[in-house]
Amino acid sequence: MNSIPEMDSSNSENTNLHNNSTNATTATLASPISSPSSSTPSRYENQKRRDWNTFGQYLKNHRPPLSLSRCSGAHVLEFLRYLDQFGKTKVHTPICPFYGHPNPPAPCPCPLRQAWGSLDALIGRLRAAFEENGGKPEANPFGARAVRLYLREVRDLQSKARGISYEKKKRKRPPPSQQQQISTLPPPPEALR
Repeated sequence: MNSIPEMDSSNSENTNLHNNSTNATTATLASPISSPSSSTPSRYENQKRRDWNTFGQYLKNHRPPLSLSRCSGAHVLEFLRYLDQFGKTKVHTPICPFYGHPNPPAPCPCPLRQAWGSLDALIGRLRAAFEENGGKPEANPFGARAVRLYLREVRDLQSKARGISYEKKKRKRPPPSQQQQISTLPPPPEALR
């Protein structure tokens, strides 16, 4: 058996090399070195791909099976409700004594659901993935009005049930640069002579 030198798995050109170690070494030296960020997808891109594959699997397992072209906002809502069974966020019901408490002092039988922020981020990634995979923006089921209304309803319900406000964070304005500060100062006295 030939021994194969350890290769950097992030360099895709190395995956198709022969077992001959001299060819592998020559090819590695001759290939351009790419930066990790250009050859490795970002965490966001990986998550988006996984989410897209999960949604595709959901459509395949749907009864009757659905094609993406026949998918509507109603199917997206069905998918979001299906995902709730895997949620880890306790959402208190109005009859629960801990309704509106962010840190309840004792356990309760209230259901676990997907957190609003997770659903919102998921829909954002799926919207982008739909268009990247050839979908037209005006036909994007992830941008349907019903989906936006559902997300708003989930946000409001979880906000009340968990006693947490989901107010939009205000952007901080960057401090003025030093160059601007220097130009607004009056000239030193010796410069006026």
